[in-house]
Amino acid sequence: MKQFANILLVLLGNLLYALSVKLFLLPAGLITGGTNGMALALQHYWDVPISLFVLVFNIVMLLVGWFVLGKKFAMTTVISSFAYPAFLELLDKLMGNVQLTDDLLLCTIFFGLGVGLGLGLVIRSGASTGGMDIPPLILEKKFRIPVSVSMYCFDFLILVPQMFFRPVENVLYGIILVFIYTMVLDKMLILGKSKTELKIVSPKYEEICAAILTEVDRGVTLMRAEGGYSGCKTKMVFSVVSNRELIKVEKLVHEIDPECFMVVSRVSEVRGKGFSIKKEYQ
Repeated sequence: MKQFANILLVLLGNLLYALSVKLFLLPAGLITGGTNGMALALQHYWDVPISLFVLVFNIVMLLVGWFVLGKKFAMTTVISSFAYPAFLELLDKLMGNVQLTDDLLLCTIFFGLGVGLGLGLVIRSGASTGGMDIPPLILEKKFRIPVSVSMYCFDFLILVPQMFFRPVENVLYGIILVFIYTMVLDKMLILGKSKTELKIVSPKYEEICAAILTEVDRGVTLMRAEGGYSGCKTKMVFSVVSNRELIKVEKLVHEIDPECFMVVSRVSEVRGKGFSIKKEYQ
């Protein structure tokens, strides 16, 4: 069932990607990054058919992904490699020359949102849409370079050759477009994973620790601490809770010690028991 759900996410992501291209990118004549951007540039300069280039490039990237990212990744990427062009062709036949708006700014914003959401769904399922989505994932695995950062770099390199045969206005909107969909993608990849980190300094640390354990059912770590000015040694309460539990924890802590020193931080991802691993009670 989990694998079936992942396949559905891959299909949904590719459908959203194709819908964004059909409704906003092509009618507005915007420049773009990724495999589509490379294909547009090659078609203009050397008359290389877009479909042929995308097919060949996707196959090459698929083989690279197979060897570097694994068989499971490659198998799910195969779905994207065929689903995206199939959806694009289907939408083209169903919608014909439908154009929601001729406003370049609206096309830029909604194309960026659609592509960011579509790519986010596909990558979160453990796959990619193929083509130029694979190199950033390889760089993340090998060198821990964030996907959004490497995607920025690749996309801007791909935008450069398109700048010479598009109107200046389209080029400027294309740059905004890249910023939008990479930021949306970055948010999608951490969606639902962010948690809240708490650091609490109080002489009543034992009561606070017990309250978080019993009332919120979250783990607590006591860390040795020493006041920089007073030199008094104490223990600092450290805990990670869900964003919804933050208000409850703050209320509990302030009821125990209204004058406590508390630092609240947002963390992008947490792994371990109680979060990515099922908690075991002893």
